[in-house]
Amino acid sequence: MADPMRIRAQAQGGNAVVRVLMSHEMETGQRKDSAGKTIPAWHITNVTASLNGKPVFSAEWGPAVSKNPFLQFTIKGAKAGDKVSVTWKDNKGDTRTDEATIS
Repeated sequence: MADPMRIRAQAQGGNAVVRVLMSHEMETGQRKDSAGKTIPAWHITNVTASLNGKPVFSAEWGPAVSKNPFLQFTIKGAKAGDKVSVTWKDNKGDTRTDEATIS
C-alpha cells in the first residue's frame, strides 16, 4: 500500500478546511476474480480526526465507499499552527494515522 494518507489543512477565517486523500483498495466483497472466486471484503470502517489531540470528527464507513476515498471537512475555531490528526481503521484490523499542521 502506498502512503496511507495525504492531509492538507488550511486556515480560513476562524475555521480550517481539512482535505484528506486516503490510499485504500476498498473491496466490497461482491466482486469475483478471474477464477470466479469472490474477492473478500476489505474496506475502511471507521475514520476519526482530532485537533491538537481533541476529537472533532468521527465517521463509520462501509463497503460502498470508493477506492482511495477523499474526505473534506471544516473544523470551527481552528487556526494556523494547530495540528490535525486523522486515523482510519479497516475491517481487517489495519489502522493508519497521519498528521498535518494547519497552514
